[in-house]
Amino acid sequence: MKSLRCATLDGFEAKEVVVESTLTKGLPAFNIVGLASLSINEAKERVKSALLSNGFKFPPKRITINLSPSELSKSGSHFDLAIASLIALDRLDKELGEWFVFGELGLDGRIKDSSAIYPLVLSLANQKKIKKAVVPAESLEKLSKIPGVEFYAFETLPQLLEAFENDMFAVSKTASSLSYPFIEIEGKSYYYSEEYTFDFIDIKGQEIAKRAALIAAAGFHNILLEGSPGCGKSMIAQRLAGILPPLSLEEILEISKIRILSGEEPSFEPKRPFSAPHHSSTPASIFGGGTKQAKIGEVGRAHLGELFFDELPHFSKNVLEALREPMQDRVIRISRVNSKVEYKSDFLFVGAMNPCPCGNLLDETKECRCSDLEIQRYQNRLSDPFLDRIDLHVTMQKVAKEDKSSFSSKELHQKVRDAFLFARERGQKSFNANMDDKEIEEFCVIEGEAKDVLDMAIERFGLSFRSIKSIQKVARTIADLERSERISKAHLLEALSYRRRER
Repeated sequence: MKSLRCATLDGFEAKEVVVESTLTKGLPAFNIVGLASLSINEAKERVKSALLSNGFKFPPKRITINLSPSELSKSGSHFDLAIASLIALDRLDKELGEWFVFGELGLDGRIKDSSAIYPLVLSLANQKKIKKAVVPAESLEKLSKIPGVEFYAFETLPQLLEAFENDMFAVSKTASSLSYPFIEIEGKSYYYSEEYTFDFIDIKGQEIAKRAALIAAAGFHNILLEGSPGCGKSMIAQRLAGILPPLSLEEILEISKIRILSGEEPSFEPKRPFSAPHHSSTPASIFGGGTKQAKIGEVGRAHLGELFFDELPHFSKNVLEALREPMQDRVIRISRVNSKVEYKSDFLFVGAMNPCPCGNLLDETKECRCSDLEIQRYQNRLSDPFLDRIDLHVTMQKVAKEDKSSFSSKELHQKVRDAFLFARERGQKSFNANMDDKEIEEFCVIEGEAKDVLDMAIERFGLSFRSIKSIQKVARTIADLERSERISKAHLLEALSYRRRER
């Protein structure tokens, strides 16, 4: 018996699979066992054709391929290369079990890329389970971004078989660095891009909203923008994604993995994702789902980036209430009869809404056409537990003809990077919005006068524990933007100005 290693996706993470083979005497047959999917069973014909078209005589034996562990469902055409290699090298007297082998075979023996290879290798590398791997040459460009793995790339099956027979392996490529500007903190690089598809310089006026957007970006705080139609809510939301904090290499690779799982080509740019589902989207398309194998949804695609809900009250009640879990826990859990899947979903949530159904409630020149009952119903679509998970509540200003541009995205992005560097240099590992109770106690040090202000606010407004922590986190971000070690009275008062007000 001989074996090679491969892997399969179990939800969104890789599970190692040992591909075993035996060629025994008996009636010629070719069987693949171990809960193999249709795509793997079809490998029999691809493997036969690839071997025969390259001068290999298919052995007149009973061939059994076992995919272990047998209780794990497996899928993907990337098992082709491992299966073909085991059959062709059966006569070879050497152990092959240390090798991970990935690749789909063409009928002529050409080794092809598969959409599953990158997420599999990245997941195995994160689990510290892979050191070297045989991969298709056409996969090498994107795989070479993954650190800690030696890649041996081949274009055809005969080339690989010759390398195994003669021990002629040469490292094709190891991890290459990214050619983007970066800041270095304790020996670790954080990359960013200064290309802005949408620029804050285009927004005239709305200084309070732009200030709130800067705070949201620096601390990764959820934000809700409320205002009349055309005041710039969507413009701010689009531009906020471009000024988010820099990314580590691990985060860039994770974003690329999600893009591949979503059927997109990865760019490996240090840009955080922006996801904006329509309010008519189904819960499955937003959160992910599926009957047999869970598919990633818009919330998953927004991981490490921005999730934007325009016309927030028009989203279904089920969607808004289900969003509370990932906003709080930073994970999505999909439960089905066949499987239970959990994946990370750490995003900055941005919501935009009109003050009433017609949108004119806050407008001084247009008359609101809504009744009190319609306004109440509209606003009641957002529950208190949902709104409690939003740190910044901003009422947009009226658009005026004298409004002018102020800050560009490049300037705001620099402020965000400075605040990010300041927080990391004091030993903080997470964004301010994600701090737990221990981190709040350690990093949110409030001065005496500021503490009196917070105590007065708690008593006057009846703040909940979640609201108190939210205000402390926002104040910490405001202090970071000013590079202040302690939270002062001015920082706390500004943070209080963004709290949700009862109507």
